[in-house]
Amino acid sequence: MNVTELRGDGAHAHEYRWALPSVLLGDPREGRRVRRSTRDWIVDTLLFLVACGFTFLSLAELESQHQPEPLVAIEQVMGALACVAVWARRRWPVALAIVTALLASYLELVGGASVVALFTVAVHRPFKISGPVTLFNLLTLAPYILLRPQTDLDRMETGALGGAIVLTVFAWGIVIRARRQLVWSLRERADSAAEEAKRLERERIAREMHDVLAHRISMLSLHAGALEFRPDAPPGEIARAAGAIRTNAHLALQDLREVIGVLRHSAPDGDDVVPDRPQPTLADLPALVEECRQAGMDVRFEPAVGDAPEGLGRNLYRIVQEALTNARKHAGGVPVTVSVEGERGKGLSVEVRNPLWARPGARIPGAGAGLIGLTERAELAGGHLEHGATPEGEFVVSAWLPWPVEATQEVDA
Repeated sequence: MNVTELRGDGAHAHEYRWALPSVLLGDPREGRRVRRSTRDWIVDTLLFLVACGFTFLSLAELESQHQPEPLVAIEQVMGALACVAVWARRRWPVALAIVTALLASYLELVGGASVVALFTVAVHRPFKISGPVTLFNLLTLAPYILLRPQTDLDRMETGALGGAIVLTVFAWGIVIRARRQLVWSLRERADSAAEEAKRLERERIAREMHDVLAHRISMLSLHAGALEFRPDAPPGEIARAAGAIRTNAHLALQDLREVIGVLRHSAPDGDDVVPDRPQPTLADLPALVEECRQAGMDVRFEPAVGDAPEGLGRNLYRIVQEALTNARKHAGGVPVTVSVEGERGKGLSVEVRNPLWARPGARIPGAGAGLIGLTERAELAGGHLEHGATPEGEFVVSAWLPWPVEATQEVDA
């Protein structure tokens, strides 16, 4: 099972997210077997050898106690079985720790496997489980001290040594678990940051497609409407309208190809790189206004600012473009006034207003997402945007964007 499978979606995503650390620590999920990696095999082999080493070291202690032969045989069999059982520590860590601790309350040679099992529980289980298991291990020291004959150490020293071993192993396992959870958390944060960056980039490209294509398609609709309502127009006007339709359709396809090319672009090393397509700035506003005039719109342009940083001018251009597109959609044929003013340190303001009344004709449908996108664009740039009808019977779109004194380049929102 990999990380991607556990992330999930919808209602199960939160559950999977909390279950992930345990899986990374090698626990089975829903009864399914966990495949050991190469590292897991190495670790399990080392811990098996550690358990065997403790068992062989305890043989000398067992021989010095002069126990009956049947008890010695039982000790050796149970010690060997406990060492073999260490290989099951990933599947049943808690059960193994409890059983080995219970056996180690009297049997000498099970102690090594009991230490390994306790370490496994401390690493693979939360404190609410590993804490009681550790306490149980400490309690099992009492019958061992009382029932087993002591040689080199008295009962007090034996209890202190056993307690120190249990607590040290438990603390070591807790530290390793905390480190692994920290690594997992950092990895999750990095993945979340990458996903968020991709989401923001998709939103940016979506805004770009909307701004560009809505403008071009509204121009197509405007020229097509003129041909529809004036079929008796002079051939020269019909030819100009048809030429404008062809030009705007060509530009719309070109813009769409550029945006799709951005989506498909990938660096040779496999890392996704999304280059910026050529963007308009404040200096391109006169060309936009002139294009609208050639399409038959009555646009009055009142610029009161010379130049502005590239990012700031780009955002303002998009606001004016979308406002003119909305005017063509919902109030075709009415005069539109575009006012731009501002200076460094005080900000840049733009206002697009037009009467609410419109000439008869088919209106271009719209979803209302353009003004929402403009509001988001202005807020991301640190400014604000307002729109709506006025008591004077006009529809106004007004925006203000910050223009820092020391800034020469602004980040495009």
